Amino acid sequence: MNALAATNRNFKLATRLLGLDSKLEQSLLIPFREIKVECTIPKDDGTLASFVGFRVQHDNARGPMKGGIRYHPEVDPDEVNALAQLMTWKTAVANIPYGGAKGGIGCSPSDLSISELERLTRVFTQKIHDLIGIHTDVPAPDMGTNPQTMAWILDEYSKFHGHSPAVVTGKPIDLGGSLGRDAATGRGALFATEALLNEHGKSIAGQRFVIQGFGNVGSWAAKLINEQGGKVVAVSDITGAIKNEKGIDIESLFKHVKENRGVKGFHDAHSIDANSILVEDCDVLIPAALGGVINKDNANEIKAKYIIEAANHPTDPEADEILSKKGVTILPDIYANSGGVTVSYFEWVQNIQGFMWDEEKVNAELKTYMTRGFKDVKDMCKTHNCDLRMGAFTLGVNRVARATVLRGWEA
Repeated sequence: MNALAATNRNFKLATRLLGLDSKLEQSLLIPFREIKVECTIPKDDGTLASFVGFRVQHDNARGPMKGGIRYHPEVDPDEVNALAQLMTWKTAVANIPYGGAKGGIGCSPSDLSISELERLTRVFTQKIHDLIGIHTDVPAPDMGTNPQTMAWILDEYSKFHGHSPAVVTGKPIDLGGSLGRDAATGRGALFATEALLNEHGKSIAGQRFVIQGFGNVGSWAAKLINEQGGKVVAVSDITGAIKNEKGIDIESLFKHVKENRGVKGFHDAHSIDANSILVEDCDVLIPAALGGVINKDNANEIKAKYIIEAANHPTDPEADEILSKKGVTILPDIYANSGGVTVSYFEWVQNIQGFMWDEEKVNAELKTYMTRGFKDVKDMCKTHNCDLRMGAFTLGVNRVARATVLRGWEA
């Protein structure tokens, strides 16, 4: 089941639990606006190349729409639609005053030079500048984009609208980016894990962790878990997978990854089949890479007691059912990986105020939001007698539905 079908399924289950009428359900599901633009740029060799850009603005009942821009060859309207909808529920679960959006350009960033990427980003911004804005739609980095991409968008947008640092988040610090933003998704996943383990009378210290994905999110999660006394016994990335039952030396692994561009060949652990990473023996499994990796084919073999979804949509609905019967507790993505968008909100607030926070304040506020978010999800679980995924979906959908009705927008 693809991300859009799974998201729609969870949304419909949530609306039934909430008892929403069909007209309101329909109005919540239909995107506010879908944008498709052609971006033609001169390449470095003088030839012209055309790319298709997308922006799906899903919902703005609770505030400006918010969501990443990804550069990837497989960017397509269905995927962008699913991720935009997920952002609507995620921002509502985090209880920050945003709606949901997502965008992207169908391209391979590795095949383009820095100057070609800059031209492409600026042309895309020219095409959508009147549809995004500080109080309308606030983009952020995603797969294949980074703070430099956001700097180009900010600069191009400011040519039309004047200096507007709050129009994008995830910017370089020198242009108004927030301290703590780089680690935010990984740190948020740590706070979410702490909240879940505390509920079960446990702490990070002494637990054995397996992390699939050692990019920005997975590496920060590993570093912070290690600092809290957790034992990371296996990690993987696109180069391979490694394991050490006694616990991996995370500091040494960071140095190795920096020098070798991947975990493969790390001296202090032995190599394992990357496909087996999800079924390694551990207490807590953190999928922090791609969607759909936990499915009906491997769910029965998973040994973890807890799964923290640091990636978007890592668990298929069929796997959800299998794992539930096994007694595995899953902390869903729309709560577990909301640290990134929460600190993006802090960045936006700082830009609007023109007053920047120190990193300790950012991290303390993030912990407050993540801890409160877990309590809110648990309250919905008790109200509707459901699991954490449905608790999070009912929480998010209910908040958006209430805002929609209060505005008088229901059909």
